[in-house]
Amino acid sequence: MPQGSSFAFVNAMEVFLAPENFIPNDASHISIAGNSGKNYVDILSEALQTIHRINVGGSNLTPENDTLWRFWVPDDSYLYMPATAKNSTFHSDKPNYLQGMSEYIAPDLVYQTAKEMNINSGRLANNFNVTWSFSVSKNARHFVRVHFCDIISPTLGVIDFNLFIYSRFSIVIDPYDRIGHLAAPFYLDFVVDSDDSGLMNFSIGPRADSDIKTAFLNGLEIMQIVGESGSESRTNAPNKTRIFIIVGSIVGGLGLICILAVVVGLCLRCRKPKTVENWEWSPVPLHRGGSSHNRMAEGSVIGSRVPDLNLGLKISFAEIQFVTNNFDAKMIVGKGGFGHVFRGTLRNGIKVAVKRSQPGSGQGLPEFQTEIMVLSKIRHRHLVSLIGYCDEMSEMILVYEFMENGTLRDHLYNSALPSLSWKQRLEICIGAAKGLHYLHRGASGGFIHRDVKSTNILLDEDLVAKVADFGLSRLGPPDQTHVSTGVKGTIGYLDPDYFRTQQLTEKSDVYSFGVVLLEALCARPAINIMLPREQINLAEWCMICKEKGTIEEAVDPSIKSQINPNSLRKFAEIAEKCLQENGADRPTMGDVLWDLEYALQLQQTAVQRQPHEDSATDASAMIGLPNIQHFPSFSMSVEKDDLPILRDDSANIWASEVFSQLKIDDAR
Repeated sequence: MPQGSSFAFVNAMEVFLAPENFIPNDASHISIAGNSGKNYVDILSEALQTIHRINVGGSNLTPENDTLWRFWVPDDSYLYMPATAKNSTFHSDKPNYLQGMSEYIAPDLVYQTAKEMNINSGRLANNFNVTWSFSVSKNARHFVRVHFCDIISPTLGVIDFNLFIYSRFSIVIDPYDRIGHLAAPFYLDFVVDSDDSGLMNFSIGPRADSDIKTAFLNGLEIMQIVGESGSESRTNAPNKTRIFIIVGSIVGGLGLICILAVVVGLCLRCRKPKTVENWEWSPVPLHRGGSSHNRMAEGSVIGSRVPDLNLGLKISFAEIQFVTNNFDAKMIVGKGGFGHVFRGTLRNGIKVAVKRSQPGSGQGLPEFQTEIMVLSKIRHRHLVSLIGYCDEMSEMILVYEFMENGTLRDHLYNSALPSLSWKQRLEICIGAAKGLHYLHRGASGGFIHRDVKSTNILLDEDLVAKVADFGLSRLGPPDQTHVSTGVKGTIGYLDPDYFRTQQLTEKSDVYSFGVVLLEALCARPAINIMLPREQINLAEWCMICKEKGTIEEAVDPSIKSQINPNSLRKFAEIAEKCLQENGADRPTMGDVLWDLEYALQLQQTAVQRQPHEDSATDASAMIGLPNIQHFPSFSMSVEKDDLPILRDDSANIWASEVFSQLKIDDAR
């Protein structure tokens, strides 16, 4: 089917014999609200597009070793917490295919391998779940097949466990009850409606009544039902009578509406126009960019008030065209989740970055409005400034100050740019922490960023860090500890506490920032599936290295010789605090900022300390007051928006001695 002004084509087509009942005509339907209690019917009339086909606990399988020429990929990169699972022992015997099962459903190698709970991990309790997270189309319908084969039980009937799909559906998996034999494959089919997160999560976990507290999974297939929308429920096939009734009702209803419309139109023409009231706010038009479910015709308005939207920042579309040379491709400097970013210069000489939404970008009107509302209420040296926005011509366009040096990630890896020194990286982390601290606790504080990562930390011409991209931000309610909301963010940076409870807090940003700190230290991505299994997740790997006392092995080789050991030790401690499993155990962003300033001072001084000395105690003795020259940058670090952060009584006493010896021009 052609899309837009394009055309459609096909190069080849293959038809081959498939096993009987390979795809069922109906399956249990899991809606957004949970299991509907009804089956989704007529699957055989649908087109299924394979999204994921996973050999859980095994290796890549190619058409050469699959009965139906399929590709299967390992599951390691989809595990939310790799430490929670381990590969089971390979089952060398051929699986026992019973009750209509055969190697055509899945090849032997899928059922001869599995992932099971890593209950021997010293870092985990025995009541956790193993979770996989997969990217899928938003608000779409998917056919899902989950494969099981009990190759880990020592005997029959000792293991049963729960399978979870999202957090809204669970089912008991009892291999003995379902198949009655060891090493005998079976599978379950579902039709699952995805939500607007773009992720589909599957978990397995132990049951209290199981003799052995473990769980396992062998394989997983996810296929999108092409053309189906998750917002509609197709659980019963209508008969012809019902179709005639429905069609007749629709035709009759449309005829009645047309008659009423003519009558109302004639009445309105004869009626004197009434003066329209002036509101204190202006409704914002919806736009054509972003995801399709956010689109409406030009001129439509939002039905509810958008609080505190700064309409004084509006820029005309004609001005945007002038700035970008009519969106010249040569002016593109990047592409993000919202759309292309163009560089340009306003008529007054200000250099700007113009972010234009594109259809299918995955972000739309809510993110557009949130960005405007957040950035029009805050202003800080370490937060990117919003110059203006445009919502004319069905467009959604944001205009920011231009950041000459791009993103922090650009300067860490996969780039030809010069490597940053350790001191520069520390200063950039401190700047980003200042911006986030202001976001959390500033004059208009209470905002939670929700997508802190190295690509959202931008650098100006002087390498000053500024936090950007507030489309997913949320305003925390006053006097409450969290915001209950669906999980959004970036894999590798997501707070596990937020992922588990769907309760968003400031500490969720702290966790994500801890991952950014490790990126700055190690110069590698948060997730890298090309590395050995234990190194795929940066946070997991670095914490293991720190526990072993080998954190130096993870450090970027280009800066190893530059780092003062005391500064490295303190920096690793900060990251470890940020990455605590429970949000309540993490520091505030203010505490993180204080500690990063301290790590920078350790880097700038030549004072050597013994490994057993606590970097957080007896600071005045280490510095050697009153020789305050060891901390020269304190005379410059007190800015209007960056008051000193005093953490406890000992810190207050120390700080009062320090600041009594400094000349501070702007203190409050």
